[in-house]
Amino acid sequence: MLNKLIFANLSHRPVRTILSVLAIAVEVTMILTLVGVSNGTLDSTAERARGVGADIIIRPPGSSVMSSLSSAPISEKYIPWLQQQPHVALATGTVVQGLSGFDSITGVDFPAFDKMSGGFQFVSGGSPVNDNDMIVDEYYARQHKLQVGSHITLINSDWNISGIFSGGKLARICVRLPVLQRLMDRTGYVTVLYAKLDDPKQADAVAASLKSKLAGYPIYTLDELTSLYSISNVGMLKDFIWVVIAVAVIVGFIVVFMAMYTAVLERTREIGTIKAVGGSAGLVLSILLRETLLLAVLGTIVGIVLTYGTQLLMHALPSNLTQETVYSWWPIAGAIAITGALLGAIVPGYKAVQQDVTEALSYE
Repeated sequence: MLNKLIFANLSHRPVRTILSVLAIAVEVTMILTLVGVSNGTLDSTAERARGVGADIIIRPPGSSVMSSLSSAPISEKYIPWLQQQPHVALATGTVVQGLSGFDSITGVDFPAFDKMSGGFQFVSGGSPVNDNDMIVDEYYARQHKLQVGSHITLINSDWNISGIFSGGKLARICVRLPVLQRLMDRTGYVTVLYAKLDDPKQADAVAASLKSKLAGYPIYTLDELTSLYSISNVGMLKDFIWVVIAVAVIVGFIVVFMAMYTAVLERTREIGTIKAVGGSAGLVLSILLRETLLLAVLGTIVGIVLTYGTQLLMHALPSNLTQETVYSWWPIAGAIAITGALLGAIVPGYKAVQQDVTEALSYE
C-alpha cells in the first residue's frame, strides 16, 4: 500500500519527477563520462606504447610520463650507443611535436621502427615516401574525415595522407623523422629512445644497468611504463575527477532539496491527514525518503544509459580522446548519486515530521 502511495505521488507531479530524475541522471553521466574518458585515453596511450615492440623506454632528463616531449633534448648519438649495450638487439628514437589538446605528431625512422615492431598494419595506402607524406591511424582519419590522398595543414605545413593504419601502435599521426626534426629545428636530436632486447626477461637487469650509465634519464621497462598510465598515478587528473564528482553531488543535492521541499509544502494537508489518522513521524519520513530513493535509482539508470550517448558523441567529435565504459564505476556513481539525493531530502523530511497536525489540516 505504501509503495502504491509513493508511485502515485510521483506520477501525480510528472514534470517535477522527470526533472528530478534528469538532474540526477546528468550527475551520474558527468561522473561516468569523465572516468570513461580518463581511463580510455590512458589505456589507448598504454596500448600504443606496447605496440612499439620495445622492452626499454628512455625519456629526456626531467620529464615525466605525462609531460610534453616537444623539446627533443636527446642526441641521436645515443641510438648506436644503446644498440651496443648487452642484450639490446635493436634501438631507435622518435621525435614528438605536440599539437592542440591531446594530439601530437611523431617523427619515425620507419625502417628501424618496422624491424622493432613488425611495422604498421595499413588499412589503405602505405608508409611515407615524400617529405610531405603523413600517415594517420583509423581513429584520427575517421574523426577528421581523411583518406589516402587527402591534405591537411598541421604545424604550419601542408601534408599529404599517404597511408591509414590500424590503431594501437606508437601514435595517431606519424611522419618521417628527419622531416619533423627540421621543422622543429632539432636535427640530430630525438625525444624518446626505444630498445628491443634479445631476451625480454632481462628487461629489469638492462634497465638497471642503463640507469647507472645514464644518470638523470627516466628509464622504464615496458611493464613499468604501461602500469603508470592509470588515474591513480596521475595526481592532477585524479584530483580533477574528485572535484567534478563534488560539483555533481552538490548539483544533485540542490535539485533534490528543492524538489522535496516543494513537495512537502504542497502536501502539507496530506501529511497532516496521515498524522491525524495515526501515522507516525517515522512513516512520513519513510515516504519522503522512499520517494527520494526511487528518484535516485531511476536517475542512476537513466544516467548510465546516457553515457552511451556521450560515447557516440565523443566518437563523432574531432578529438583524440577515447571514452571507455568503466563498469566498476556504475555502482560507485549510483552510490554517490543516491547519497547526495538522500542528503538533499533530510531538511524537507525534518520539516515534514515537525509539522503540527492542526496547522497542517488548516493549511491552504
